[in-house]
Amino acid sequence: MKVLLINSSPRGTGNTSVALQEMEKIFREEGIETEMIHIGNKDIRGCIACGKCGQTGKCVFDDMVNEVAPKFESCDGIVFGSPVYYASPNATLIAFLDRLFYSTHFDKRMKVGACVCSARRGGTTATFDVINKYFTISGMPVASGQYWNSVHGGAPGEASKDEEGLQNMRVIARNMSFLMKSIALGKEKYGLPEVEPHAWTNFIR
Repeated sequence: MKVLLINSSPRGTGNTSVALQEMEKIFREEGIETEMIHIGNKDIRGCIACGKCGQTGKCVFDDMVNEVAPKFESCDGIVFGSPVYYASPNATLIAFLDRLFYSTHFDKRMKVGACVCSARRGGTTATFDVINKYFTISGMPVASGQYWNSVHGGAPGEASKDEEGLQNMRVIARNMSFLMKSIALGKEKYGLPEVEPHAWTNFIR
């Protein structure tokens, strides 16, 4: 089994990294392969709604989105880590998520998703809410912990002193490991849920 951990902070060794590394330790203890991918220092532009991905199966902008896409398809779980900027994920992550989820047409159902947020003080729950919507629109179970998925710290690395936050990262990773293993067994015995044809509806006057 494999989990991708995506770090959208511009600082590769900041507080977001502290949270993701705490989770990574548990995944390894659980016998789950991990790959940490740092996108926060990359030039990732937003979606322009050109629709080319529907024809080619990949985004027209050939950057980290297309590099991560096949890894996303083959993994069992994915974690997105974001710093909090103005009570929301940073712009790099939003651009990355919009294009990654829209341009990839493989079945994402039952891949387990989780997000973790780092902030000096506030805005983590709003950030948490935004990222989770990418999972829930895709049929992906969301791994939870014992509190909101966040760590707190101001200076780079200060989150390593947030004992409750780090404990929650470990809880999330254990819960996520259990979900992935349970889903693998369930798929083997029962298969995936039936898929109905999508009923597209536009709300117009």
